[in-house]
Amino acid sequence: MISLARHISLLDKLAVSTSTFCAIHCLCLPIFLGFFPALGTTLFGEELFHVLLLWLVIPLSLVALSLGCRRHRDVMVAVIGLAGLTSLILAATFGHSALGERGEQVLTLIGAAMIALGHLRNYKLCRSSACNN
Repeated sequence: MISLARHISLLDKLAVSTSTFCAIHCLCLPIFLGFFPALGTTLFGEELFHVLLLWLVIPLSLVALSLGCRRHRDVMVAVIGLAGLTSLILAATFGHSALGERGEQVLTLIGAAMIALGHLRNYKLCRSSACNN
């Protein structure tokens, strides 16, 4: 039987990967669109793709971080993760109209980095003796 710590570890790895993919997409899509304009007509160039990423990142992060925090009781994991999720949600909801394209990208990258940091901290704490008690 797989332990809870192993599930949390897998969820954290998946969440870090998803956040990293989100950041790479945010940084590289404008460059790729310059070289491959037809890419804008695919799912990667549509707003639906951003919504789908959020629908994946938000529940995944909430589950992984809450399970980890329940085990090791490190409040900073929750604070960093929730701040990152809030940044992503704000960027997706109001970013382009309130901050412009560059501001939306910056807020998205900050959010993705904070989520990744929260998950990395969660992963390390759950691999340490803190979760083995």
